[in-house]
Amino acid sequence: MMDYSGILSDRVQSLAPSGIRKFFDLLESMKDGISLGVGEPDFVTPWHIRDAGIYSLEKGFTKYTSNAGLGVLRAEIAGYLHRRFDLRYDPQKQIMVTVGGSEGIDSAIRALLNPGEEAIIPVPSFVCYGPLVTMAGGVPVYVGTKRENEFRLTADELRAAITPKTKLLILPYPNNPTGAIMERKDLEAIAAVLEGTDIIVISDEIYAELTYGQRHVSIANIPGMYERTILINGFSKSHAMTGWRMGYACAPQPIIKQMLKIHQYGIMSAPTTSQYAAIEAMREGDADIELMRQEYDYRRKLLVDGLRKLGLDCFEPRGAFYVFPSIASTGLNSDEFCERFLLEEKVAVIPGTAFGAGGEGFVRMCYASSAENISEALKRLEVFINRL
Repeated sequence: MMDYSGILSDRVQSLAPSGIRKFFDLLESMKDGISLGVGEPDFVTPWHIRDAGIYSLEKGFTKYTSNAGLGVLRAEIAGYLHRRFDLRYDPQKQIMVTVGGSEGIDSAIRALLNPGEEAIIPVPSFVCYGPLVTMAGGVPVYVGTKRENEFRLTADELRAAITPKTKLLILPYPNNPTGAIMERKDLEAIAAVLEGTDIIVISDEIYAELTYGQRHVSIANIPGMYERTILINGFSKSHAMTGWRMGYACAPQPIIKQMLKIHQYGIMSAPTTSQYAAIEAMREGDADIELMRQEYDYRRKLLVDGLRKLGLDCFEPRGAFYVFPSIASTGLNSDEFCERFLLEEKVAVIPGTAFGAGGEGFVRMCYASSAENISEALKRLEVFINRL
């Protein structure tokens, strides 16, 4: 019997599997199960976007595109970012179309990190950042954000984490799993800390369109930050296009040039059909965004109000589509709560520990599910808490 442990990469073997997956696997075998776990819109991609993809196939547009993506799509992305967020990028030199936002994050990390260099990662946050840093030979430096600060990264926390080896700051706001946002004043404080350094920011803004009560502000909008920011975004959350695997990266030309090398050798180009659908999303999708955001806002209030009535403390999430309540009052830790809630009441939520330090005592609940499912999940949660 071959011993594969001596053959496989030590670096990859050292990575723990995602703490999210097992709950989905358990739920699949249950009848009448409800998922508030998966971070995916329950909306179907709007018809006019699907139709554009279908039409491209009917016209035979099935060949490779430019490595960086269709020129017309990059131009539409540039127009969208200017129109929606007052950001200006040259579509020919500063924009690269990727296979989802995740590929953009991976390419950015690998283009910048040398072995042993450090990347600061606020946590709780999405599960991919640390493993991608590790696979690039870098060192993830986790900074635990706090409930009393609504899980925002503070200037003092950032300052304390910086060392001579710091190369990157990953800024994942609006945040998965907490729903936290960074307002302009927060970003200005972060920019002041980075002034005079060579630290680059990877700003994951995949939830930029999903904010409630205020418009998203990119750190690239802050004076002095444009030239040191790699903006990552995509179509999955804003346009309900998860399965199309469409994302993009925007950055100064010298950085995009190196990221494009990684993309060329590892990917070639993003799927052609998806790119034609994405053109339509950029041109005609603003109304779809607003419609979905209004529905998410309704569900957000429904879930937050329901949790508070049951005695679970949670701050008001102002971005993405997650609530991050404290379950400390139940006497269970995060893993125990999620496993028992799933097995006893058939509702899947995700333990805060899956998202890094500071997640213990919290769970992530996703409101990208129907209002009916959310209401039923709250009823089951009341039964579960009363039993405890």
